[in-house]
Amino acid sequence: MATTSKEHHYDVRVRWTGNTGSGTRSYRGYERAHDVEAPGKPVLQGSADPSFRGDATRWNPEELLVAALAQCHMLSYLALAVGAKVDVVAYEDAATATMVTHADGSGSFTEVTLHPVVTIADPAMSEEAERLHERAHRACFIANSVAFPVHHEPRIRVADRSEG
Repeated sequence: MATTSKEHHYDVRVRWTGNTGSGTRSYRGYERAHDVEAPGKPVLQGSADPSFRGDATRWNPEELLVAALAQCHMLSYLALAVGAKVDVVAYEDAATATMVTHADGSGSFTEVTLHPVVTIADPAMSEEAERLHERAHRACFIANSVAFPVHHEPRIRVADRSEG
C-alpha cells in the first residue's frame, strides 16, 4: 500500500500595533505589541518576552511555541488513546522550556519538557496509557519540526470512582 503525502496550508497574519508615533527610530521608542490573526478566530494579543522590552500581559512567541508543542502532544495522545481503548477523562500539562541567548543577540531553545498529567478511567490501562506518550511524541507534527529535544515526563492517574 503506497503512502501519499498531503499538504496543509495555514494563513496567519501578524500586525504590529506598537508604533508610539516615532516608528523604530530608537530601540526604546516603540512597543513590541502586535496582533496575531487568523480567519474566523479571536485575535491573540502578542508582544516580546518582558526580557526584551515586551508586555508581560500579552503572549510572546516563545510561550506560543511551547504551547504549540504541548497542544500537539495532547491532541496526538488523545487520538491514539481512542485506538488503544484508553479512556482518558482528564489531561493537563505544565510544560517548561529553556532558551538561551547568545552574545550576537540571537537565541535558540535548548529543550522543552512536557509534564502531562493524564487521568484515565480504568486502572488496568495504566501501562498502556504510559506507553502512548512515546507514540504521541513521534506523531506530533510540531515536535517533528523543531531542532531541539522535546522531552516528556508523564504522570498517569486513575480517576476516583466516587467523584461525579
